[in-house]
Amino acid sequence: MGVTMTRLDEFSRPVVVLLGAAVVLLAVGALAAYNLWPQDAGENADPDNRAQVALGRQVYMEACASCHGENLEGQPDWRVRLENGRLPAPPHDATGHTWHHPDELLFGMTKIGIAAVAGLEGYETDMPAFEGVLPDAEIWAVLAYIKSTWPPAVSARQANMNQQYQQN
Repeated sequence: MGVTMTRLDEFSRPVVVLLGAAVVLLAVGALAAYNLWPQDAGENADPDNRAQVALGRQVYMEACASCHGENLEGQPDWRVRLENGRLPAPPHDATGHTWHHPDELLFGMTKIGIAAVAGLEGYETDMPAFEGVLPDAEIWAVLAYIKSTWPPAVSARQANMNQQYQQN
């Protein structure tokens, strides 16, 4: 019986090694494929993704520019409340405060509205919620377009804010 086990062990070792190697190669291949496969542009705002930025610019011009300006400049006196108590549309360029917020909050404010994100029941704003109007991928694309216009120092600060937000 000891001889049979030795032959079985001798036979099993190469099979186990080959199977182990195959599993490792499959795992490495899957990881490589995942990292090389184009990721869903609808889950983040990537200002370096030219296709996402181009889509975002188009959607911005159609859905946002009428209030926030064709050049992201916002409405005049955007920090001064109007007679109805609401604030004018702020700029989304580097002079505004958009970059003071992490991407996830910007996405939420755009999708479900400022009051819902901030938990301010009854807060009135002229900013509509775009849920059911724009798909998530288009909202992320608009944010990518906006971010693509910021100077490097502003982009770096906002990227740092994103990291801090994700850690909390």
